[in-house]
Amino acid sequence: MYDLYAPLVPEYASEIPFERAREWVIEACAPLGAEYCAALDSAFSSRWIDVLENKGKRSGAYSSGCYDSPPYILLNYQGKLDDVFTLAHELGHSMHTLLANRTQPHRFARYPIFIAEIASTLNEELLLRHLLASNPPPALRAALLNHMCDSFKGTVYRQVMFAEFEKLLHDSDARGEPLTAETISNRYAELNRAYQGPEVEPDPLIAMEWARIPHFYYNFYVYKYATSHCAALALVERVISSRTEADRYLDLLRAGGSGDPLELISKAGVDPSAPDTYAAAFQAFGRAVDELSGAVVG
Repeated sequence: MYDLYAPLVPEYASEIPFERAREWVIEACAPLGAEYCAALDSAFSSRWIDVLENKGKRSGAYSSGCYDSPPYILLNYQGKLDDVFTLAHELGHSMHTLLANRTQPHRFARYPIFIAEIASTLNEELLLRHLLASNPPPALRAALLNHMCDSFKGTVYRQVMFAEFEKLLHDSDARGEPLTAETISNRYAELNRAYQGPEVEPDPLIAMEWARIPHFYYNFYVYKYATSHCAALALVERVISSRTEADRYLDLLRAGGSGDPLELISKAGVDPSAPDTYAAAFQAFGRAVDELSGAVVG
């Protein structure tokens, strides 16, 4: 189990100054148009972002704010490549909030998690493609491909396993079966073995992993990560294809929570219920794995 988290490539060692991260993210989001990039620039120039670690500061990163305030961002930026992607991710949430608040009345401005994770993931994908297209040195290129593969594994494959586990628990409860720590752990261990396959030797302690994941108490929250990630990969193809498609995507962000999320995403050009949406995402993952494999062997 531990080998699943062993890095395939060395961590990209060069420190990335925050100003360079700012340039990368704004340049990467150019396909979304001048209004979007101007709003991104305001996030930096108007100091919406609490950038650096500090004593007593909460860890991690998130975007937050009120309907009549800027969508502020908490970061703990350390100059690593992953920190740049975190910046792009949180700015996706903040721009989503900004556009929805500008367009919708208060009661419709708040958007569902399903669409929220599309906005953040699409920004990350734009950044990935921008950096890969900039002819990066081999070490950075390998690190970028590794980031993409790790993100897909963690956000799609792993979260689907989580969702199936959550459904098993609900089904057991509906049948009147007792849910004890032992039965839950056994279910989780069995599912983990099925998903990882015979090539991975499951450590007995993996059976207890369910106990540390708070998302299992949030009504299939985990499944939204996986579906949103695949929808974002489909939408980014449309966004970079034409200005018209980019505008359709921005209309999705402006819509906030004013409609059914599946219908809003379909209006943007992607059907979240279509198998092709997910097949295309896995094909993109496969291409990244192939290229990363060549980079590692090379």
